[in-house]
Formats: sequence, C-alpha cells, structure tokens
Amino acid sequence: MASIVSRQVARSEAEHYARAAKRGEFVSRVLKVGVWIALLVGAVAFLMPLYIMVVMSLKTPAEIAKSSAWAWPQELTWENFKTVLTNPNAPFFAFLRNSAVIASFSTVGVILSSSMVAYPFARLKFRGRDRLFVLLLSTMMLPGIVTLIPSFLLFRNLHWIDTNLPLIVPAFFGGGAYNIFLLRQFFMGIPRELDEAAILDGANHATIFWRVIMPNSGAALATVGVFCFIYQWKDFMGPLIFLNDPEKQTLELGLRTYQQLNAERWELLMAGSVLVIIPLIVIFMVGQKYFVRGIVMTGGK
Repeated sequence: MASIVSRQVARSEAEHYARAAKRGEFVSRVLKVGVWIALLVGAVAFLMPLYIMVVMSLKTPAEIAKSSAWAWPQELTWENFKTVLTNPNAPFFAFLRNSAVIASFSTVGVILSSSMVAYPFARLKFRGRDRLFVLLLSTMMLPGIVTLIPSFLLFRNLHWIDTNLPLIVPAFFGGGAYNIFLLRQFFMGIPRELDEAAILDGANHATIFWRVIMPNSGAALATVGVFCFIYQWKDFMGPLIFLNDPEKQTLELGLRTYQQLNAERWELLMAGSVLVIIPLIVIFMVGQKYFVRGIVMTGGK
C-alpha cells in the first residue's frame, strides 16, 4: 500500500514538474517573440527615412510632384546621381577625397593615441591612477562648444586655419575620453598571465603593448575605428569652422552647398545624401564582424 502511494506521489510530482517546464517554455517563447517583434518595429522605424531618401533619389521631378514620398518610382532613373557626380559647381569627388583623407588620418590617430593612453590605466599601477582616470572621464561632461573658441584661437595662432591640420592633429593627442575608457575596459579583460609570460621572456612594457595587448584587442580597436571614422565623416561643425577654401570642403559641407544651389530639387538632394551615406554603410558592414569578437577568439592567437 505504501509503495502504491509513493508511486502516485512521485507520478504527481513528475506531472507537476512537467507542466511547470511546459509553462516556462511557453513563457520563454512568448518573450522571445515579443523581443523579435520589438526589434523588427524598431528596425522599420529607423529604416523609414533611408527608404524615403532612396525612393526620392530614383524619381524624376515630375513624379515627385505628383506622387507620395512613400510610393516606389514607376520608372527608375539614375540621372539624379549622374547630375550630382558631374556638377562642376559642387565637385563630388573632390569632396569625397577631402573627407576620406580627414576621416582616415583621424581614425589612425585616435586608435594609436587612445590605446597608448588606455594601456597604463589598465595594466600599470602608479600613484593617483584612479583619480587621474576619474578626471579624464569628467572631460566627457564638457560640451564641445565650450572649447570651440579657444581651439580656433590656438589654431589661428599656429596658422593652421584653412588646412586639414586642425581636423587631424588633435586625434593624435589622446583620442577622446570615451575611446580611452572603452579600450581600458577591454585591456583589463585580457589575462595578465600573458604579460607575465612576456616579462619572463625579457619583454618591456612597449613590447607587451605592441606584441601582446594590441594583437589581442582587434574587436575593441575595430569598434573604436568604426565609430571614429563615422564621426569624422559626418562632422559638419569642424570643417565649417576651420575650412574656408571651397576646394577643401568635405562631403557634409559640399552637401550643404549643393542644397543652397538646388533648394527645390529634392531628387538631387536625396541622391547626394545617398552617395554620402554609402561609404558609411560599407565601413559598418565590413567592421561589424569584429564587434562580436572578444578575448575568447583573439587571446589564443
């Protein structure tokens, strides 16, 4: 009799746990579906402006006047892009070259300088390190507009106005508090056993930095590089303040110039905007695969 009761109790407990597991699995699936729906809605919301921009760039002026901005063009035309690329009053390829030079050199400078600053904060122990790091982070709360006038006066005294130097040289001196913070946190996650092994082999801190830390920080360095390149590519205020020669304008300034020349030609403005954003999409797609890499994948190489 007791064995029968015990079997019934065990069976009821098993059924209870099975029902609880099914309920948990159902709730997990509902939550997963909810997350996917939220992500899909967010993606659509963020892609709508891009869709409108692309659609309007492929329409003729007559079709833009009589159709909705959401409507797909009845007849695709690439003439708008040809007009933007061949306009002599706003040389697109000159603007592209200027933007590429500034963004590329600035990105290299930010990666080098921010990693050099982040290394001692992450791997070395010295007096006042934490206080100095807090002071560094406090600069993130300082608006850029506050330092704009002092920076302009400094570069004017150096005779750097109307050159690319004010937009490139500062990148080689620190790289920004956010980038330093990001790299410092990543460097702290690299096992210190690698440093100890390198020291046993006779390496100094410079060797450890270049031969151990940097090769194992591909994900963080790529992230900083992509963010910096996108920021410099889309920078409007810097080139507006420091560049006066129209031939030295970047794509952002050139797009503004093109807007002034073709205020009512929305198809041309949208075509120019598409051409400006295409390199950013390519850079992001190329660098995206490095975002998910961490010390697990890079530390063993």
